[in-house]
Amino acid sequence: MKTTKSLLITIAFVAIGLLAVALYLQHIEGMQPCPLCVIQRYAFAAIALLCLIAASLPPAGERAGAALGALAAIAGAGVAGWHIHVKANPEVSCGIDPLETTLNTIPTAELMPFLFKADGLCSTDYAPILGLSLPQWALLWFAVLSVALMRVALKRR
Repeated sequence: MKTTKSLLITIAFVAIGLLAVALYLQHIEGMQPCPLCVIQRYAFAAIALLCLIAASLPPAGERAGAALGALAAIAGAGVAGWHIHVKANPEVSCGIDPLETTLNTIPTAELMPFLFKADGLCSTDYAPILGLSLPQWALLWFAVLSVALMRVALKRR
């Protein structure tokens, strides 16, 4: 039981750490987030929040929270996959579109614009980090987190 709580807390801190990296890249390195980046940030924030809540619940609640976290990770992976597609096909772009306008009017974007405001273009090419683009890194982390969360969700008592 303690190992499940520890794993959930570790996953939450990994997701928070990934959000911190995103903030560093945005505010220090000048990489402006696009609408798809912001949706991925919401997914990482949801994973962190769900894991922290699940860690405070009894075993059945832990499994349910882990299952919801896994769904958030899978949804984030889908967005990251679409983002990779957009970057590979420049003629497809989310650009300045209704998605950006909608995202920027959500209360969290108005309360925390430093984290959830979309200012960039999805097709912008930034230098790869260790050979991978940002959406590729996000997809990798969403896959790792979803596998870990599914293991918790499907764990027998």
